[in-house]
Amino acid sequence: MRAVRIYHYGGPDVLRYEDDVPEPAIRPDAVLIAAVATSVNPIDWKVRSGARQKDFPLTMPAILGRDVSGVVTAVGSEVRSFRPGDRVIALADATYAQVVAVPAALVAHLPDGVDPIDAAAIPLVSLTGDQLVRVATQAAAGQTIFVSGALGSVGRAAVHSAKKLGATVIVGVRARQLDDARRLGAYAAVALDDEDALARLEAVDGVADTVGGEVAARLLGKVRAGGRFGYASVLPEGAARAASVEVSRVFARPDASKLREFADDIRDGTFVLPISRRMPLRDAGAAHALLEKGGGGKIVLTL
Repeated sequence: MRAVRIYHYGGPDVLRYEDDVPEPAIRPDAVLIAAVATSVNPIDWKVRSGARQKDFPLTMPAILGRDVSGVVTAVGSEVRSFRPGDRVIALADATYAQVVAVPAALVAHLPDGVDPIDAAAIPLVSLTGDQLVRVATQAAAGQTIFVSGALGSVGRAAVHSAKKLGATVIVGVRARQLDDARRLGAYAAVALDDEDALARLEAVDGVADTVGGEVAARLLGKVRAGGRFGYASVLPEGAARAASVEVSRVFARPDASKLREFADDIRDGTFVLPISRRMPLRDAGAAHALLEKGGGGKIVLTL
């Protein structure tokens, strides 16, 4: 099968497109998916570079990727919920490949009306954003939740989930993005690069942070006593943590039912996940280079 593999850590040039990679074996509880597309996430280049070896060690040669959209081609002997021909999406592993093996419990049917290529962008970012607000901040009706980096893919998903939970949502973006941020339907938008605007921000019940760094450190101080702070990036060393604020880092966990919910919302037009580029899998190295520069938006790799 065709796949992109790495043989050692390094820059985008270590990504090698190959057409003779062995197909994965199928377990009794799994399905094989003929991939239509995958997508590139920041964690991909961080793993590829070796920066996240501690959290995500690799056995070389390795296939990167977490998202897959495609068609079921085979099902394990214990699988009853899928059959060959089903259109599906999943948060999986080793998805920069023509064929991906995934435990059936992690797979969601893709509803009609959703583009199967663009659907490959859904899994990791939507589950990360959802779990930032639903699990880390435990957002609920009547609470005020602040989402930083709200125009990024994870941020958009976090805003969407917080609003569905009934929370009052305040979003944080760069000053030049304020007009676009207001279109998300949040209660208010705050410029993260405006120190005076941040200083005026009143205490909130929870923060779902997708930015990290010094912005995250400042937002920690905006959580009320007894509130929660969830983050998906990195907090700076020594960031002040009040004993009364619960701080947790989110690593997205598979959730097939939530994937289907996001896909349904995209179909219905209530959630929008912009795609900035669609590139062939063989150009994975170029996609990584673009993503590392930042600000490029969501990139889908097609097979």
